[in-house]
Amino acid sequence: MKKTYGVCFGLLALGLALGSPASMVAAGSGSGSGSETSTTTEAVATPAASSPSDLDRRIDALETELLELKTELAAKKAEPAAAVVAAPAVAAQDKPADKISVASLFGPTSVSGFVDGYYQVNFNHPNQGAPNFYPGAGFRAFDFRDKSLNLNMAELIVDKAPAADSAIGRTGYHVSLGFGDGINVTNFFDPGNHGAFTSAYGGAYSQYLKEAYGSYLAPVGKGLQFDVGKFVTPMGAEVIESKDNWNYSRSLLFTYAIPLYHFGVRAKYAFNDKYSVTGFVVNGWNNVVDNNSGKTYGFSFTGAPSKPWSYAINYLAGPETTQGTIGNKSASSNVPASVDGIWRQTWDAMLMYTPNTQWSFMANYDYGRGDRTILNAATNPNTLSPPVYWTGGAAYAKYSPTANDYLAARYEYFYDHDGFTTITSIPVLGTFPASFFNAIGNLNKPHYQEITATYQHTFASYLLGRFEYRHDWSQFPVYAVSTFPRGKKFQDTIALSVILLFDSRNAK
Repeated sequence: MKKTYGVCFGLLALGLALGSPASMVAAGSGSGSGSETSTTTEAVATPAASSPSDLDRRIDALETELLELKTELAAKKAEPAAAVVAAPAVAAQDKPADKISVASLFGPTSVSGFVDGYYQVNFNHPNQGAPNFYPGAGFRAFDFRDKSLNLNMAELIVDKAPAADSAIGRTGYHVSLGFGDGINVTNFFDPGNHGAFTSAYGGAYSQYLKEAYGSYLAPVGKGLQFDVGKFVTPMGAEVIESKDNWNYSRSLLFTYAIPLYHFGVRAKYAFNDKYSVTGFVVNGWNNVVDNNSGKTYGFSFTGAPSKPWSYAINYLAGPETTQGTIGNKSASSNVPASVDGIWRQTWDAMLMYTPNTQWSFMANYDYGRGDRTILNAATNPNTLSPPVYWTGGAAYAKYSPTANDYLAARYEYFYDHDGFTTITSIPVLGTFPASFFNAIGNLNKPHYQEITATYQHTFASYLLGRFEYRHDWSQFPVYAVSTFPRGKKFQDTIALSVILLFDSRNAK
């Protein structure tokens, strides 16, 4: 009996330590059922035992009640942990889907381009209309118009670069379409845009195509990339798009010393992040449709040995004269010279120095040699001249006082020893009619110089504005003045341009 009473008192003490049944039920009434509350309350209201048997029943009831309280208490302690575990799942379920951007829709393919317009004034006031066809700015191919609102170029580019990443793939492509004076000048010399081919096939099929090539990145070392199709030349410190040049107008070297594009195959291998080499096998200078049966070969080597310095060396060699025989090899020989044996060789070198974020400097040098012309059409119509040559250099400086502004200056000298690139090879758009030069007289060993100053302001990431002053001069009066038969030895122009950019990679 003493043992029974001891157990009873022990159980009562434990119950008091855990809290009274009434208080525990009250605390759990928020989540417990109504039947549990009724039963527990009724148990608390049970009268005190009046006999040993009643006491035993009471002890059994207390033991049962204590077990229920322990179970309920354990459940209460487990509820917060369960809630914490369940919360993320509920949150993840209720979380809205990520916003789809324009860039994500295209994946690894990008769509970009620009619209470039300008207004220019030539202070020589040349006449650029019929019947004289004098260009507004002499010896300027891309920005030659005077006193009119002009579309330099509008371009649309679709590009997917190959990559070793399996998600992107080792194949790629690049297509660039253009409209305006810039693309017209670029494709003007292609044999596929003139003559019998154009007449037979109904038009200049490549007139608006700046580039179109497919790419494959072979798993060789760090990657050997092959491109097949039409692509711009590696030569020169400038490019066709004015937005990517420091100055708005193109240099004389870019216009007369080097090609603009090629059609063929190139293979590029990067040894590391500092040095790379590219080999070329192409039709020649500026021709999708080859003008002879020979091919032009070349290489390009680029290096960045230290952070402020970088350079590029380019070389091309191959026949560029139109198919056929153009004369005898020498005055004493009756052996005709095949155009495939008359190779043009061109060297191009570029050096760049960027000491800090504000200053940049660049130099460009070009040398071309090898073409031969008729020595004298009147006295020796079947005799070729010695190989012609041309050379020149340009120096650039750029200063950026802020992230949105810069000033750029360029000086260049171009020497066309035989007048081959500036007089005999370039039609109306880049030079003047024969009558103009006949009035001037013999242009013996012409050389040209120019200095240009350009200011650019970035209004927004998609909007650029440029103002430019340029002064050209030569030892001959080759710069037209209105309709007068003779020109001036110098030319001054000012230009204002606006360039609007777009790129799917920047779209939200």
